Amino acid sequence: MSHLNHVITSAKSWQDLSFDLIAIGVFDEPKLTELGLELDSKVGGQISAAIKNGDIKGKVKETTIFYGSDFKVLVIGLGKTAKFEPEIVRRAAAIVVKQAMSKKYGKLALEVFGFDKLDDLEAASQALAEGVVLGSYQFLDYKKPDEDDFELTSAIALNASDDGIAKGSKIADAVCLARNLGNHPGNVATPTYLANTAAEIAKEGNMKLTVLDREEFTKIGMGALAGVALGTDEPPKFILLEYNGGGAEKPIALVGKGLTFDSGGISIKPAAKMDEMKYDMCGSAVVLGAMKAIAALKPKMNVVAAISATENMSGGKAYKPGDILTAYNGKTIEVLNTDAEGRIILADALSYVSKHSDPEFIFDFATLTGAVVITLGHIATGILGTDEELLERVKQASRITGEKFWELPLWDEYCEHVKSKIADVKNMGKPRQAGTITAAAFLKEFVGEGIPWVHFDIAGSAWTDEDIPYTIKNTATGAVIRTVLEVMGV
Repeated sequence: MSHLNHVITSAKSWQDLSFDLIAIGVFDEPKLTELGLELDSKVGGQISAAIKNGDIKGKVKETTIFYGSDFKVLVIGLGKTAKFEPEIVRRAAAIVVKQAMSKKYGKLALEVFGFDKLDDLEAASQALAEGVVLGSYQFLDYKKPDEDDFELTSAIALNASDDGIAKGSKIADAVCLARNLGNHPGNVATPTYLANTAAEIAKEGNMKLTVLDREEFTKIGMGALAGVALGTDEPPKFILLEYNGGGAEKPIALVGKGLTFDSGGISIKPAAKMDEMKYDMCGSAVVLGAMKAIAALKPKMNVVAAISATENMSGGKAYKPGDILTAYNGKTIEVLNTDAEGRIILADALSYVSKHSDPEFIFDFATLTGAVVITLGHIATGILGTDEELLERVKQASRITGEKFWELPLWDEYCEHVKSKIADVKNMGKPRQAGTITAAAFLKEFVGEGIPWVHFDIAGSAWTDEDIPYTIKNTATGAVIRTVLEVMGV
């Protein structure tokens, strides 16, 4: 795994800096900034000539490289001024990074694209840093180096806000941690590995860490997690991280599904693409990524993070369709399908933080349903919840982060679908109907009364088959972390 973990700023003239490539941006009515005019003069007017001749149109993603005597200039299109936003900066920065890496330019300098058109330089600088760090990400842990592998060694931001660059670097570095966790195979990223990662974050952020093993969480009444974990010899964990930076304020609770490999259990999955079930712990990766950012940024707030971590296997002791489990809040669960296990292990975590933390609100994250992939593909995250104001805050934050969310209804009629005749709830709704919604309806049963709550179904967005500049196709994305931090005010 590799990525540039921070971007630096400099007040020096670009001529006093060391770089292989320097990047500037132009809009669709191309006009060079002061830096662009200086660079144009150093390359014999090539840039202005290309603009005049229509070779540079300023369209989004358009790139052109010009060569000076001892440096290169990359001009990237930013599109229409009227549609300009931080996400354009983020994507442009990632495109520049990938261009630099493809041409093996290790040292990069770049201006904050469109800084003269934006009111908030800090936000633009943050977006730039995020684009650079996320765009530089590669996952190379399990392959021998070859001649095509190349890593960016440094990036210098010009005309930037120091605070914005620092914040963006730290947040993007945390997203890369989540990506690493998701990309590791199931025989590496075990529940113990997640617990050890949490320990490292706790040390960095002066957080309290509690890790309960199988015997301990079973003893306190987490029968849902214990039931799913019956079939695996890999030691399951209940992981609790507590950050106290906000005095007597109520904490925000983050809950993650840590299903480190999902075979489906007795209701076994088809063999095709079962390897992708290493990503079934990406909900826990979101939580650990967010806590990594909190450890680095040290905001004045309180946060509690809970992760239920286990495999779902089909051993001789595995739980079975028809079994009834008792969750931490005392509610009983009729198991109709052992492959709907994520909601079961989340039941205990949601119940636990509801009872012990009295949170301001709860966010939970899970690669929960194939239905959300059918609905939204790998582009957006499905969200459902009990508090319209909190859901709206997520949507507003997404306009800043560039991540996409779509709200699905959680009406009472859907909640009736998870009522059981022989237990309090069942872990499946009606066949082939509203699968994402009824999964959330099940989770709602384990959220404390009156606690605002939003569920994030990241089954599609946790990894991607889309070509987005700051992600890598067919790998983990670290999606929703940036938006969650924005909502929290980190």
